[in-house]
Amino acid sequence: MKKFQDKVVWITGSSSGIGEATAYHFAAEGARLILTALEADLLEKVAARCKELGAPNAAPLPFDLSLKDQVAELADKAWNVFGHIDIFYNNAGISQRAKTCDTEMRVINKVMDINYFAPVIMTKVILPRMIARGGGQLVATTSINGRFGFPLRCAYSSSKHALYGFFETIQAEYYNDNIRVTLVCPGRVQTRISFYALEKDGKQHAKMDAGQAAGCTPDQAGKKIVRAVYRKKREVLVGKTELLMVYIKRFFPGLCAYIARSIKAM
Repeated sequence: MKKFQDKVVWITGSSSGIGEATAYHFAAEGARLILTALEADLLEKVAARCKELGAPNAAPLPFDLSLKDQVAELADKAWNVFGHIDIFYNNAGISQRAKTCDTEMRVINKVMDINYFAPVIMTKVILPRMIARGGGQLVATTSINGRFGFPLRCAYSSSKHALYGFFETIQAEYYNDNIRVTLVCPGRVQTRISFYALEKDGKQHAKMDAGQAAGCTPDQAGKKIVRAVYRKKREVLVGKTELLMVYIKRFFPGLCAYIARSIKAM
């Protein structure tokens, strides 16, 4: 039997990048998928490809996660697509490229709404229903920037630090209710996250960072993530040599701080 045969998996940010790649790997393992992202046309294409790869069902559910007041309703709709959700993967996110003093508060608010408050609101809808059904798994894409601060990322890094605190707390509180949490911690992956990153006034960065372009592929990331979800790992690091910074922060925090302030940020 396939690893996720008939399991219902909801993935946000699934029209491209890591979300799209994980959708394909879940599909190949027999999962039924709910796919959420802003771009309805791209979601239709991803859903069609998922069915080709072996997903019994793949339902597009387009939505703009910056619409915070409507996010709870989205989660309710997602639950009702197949009547339950076994694995909820909070993957959608937006990055930033601006110094703290220059970044307008509306930009910080938007990053926090999409990266942190939307996952919190949706999880608070889904989690009690999972518990009532006997358990489930929550997955969230954080970042190595959720492990240490980094220039030009005041809002992004803060949102990713917050995700760690929120989901680690859930794991501590509901482990005995058969709730499992997997935190996905990417470094550099060849996605368009830097292209869509927000500059100080909310304009798109509109270019691929050199570091991003040299990262691992979304397919490599997706394969590793889906394997970690199957094994119910607490955390999975995804990337290349930049992941060393996580261990440097853990064992040599002063050195990590020196590297962070010395590196040329993009």
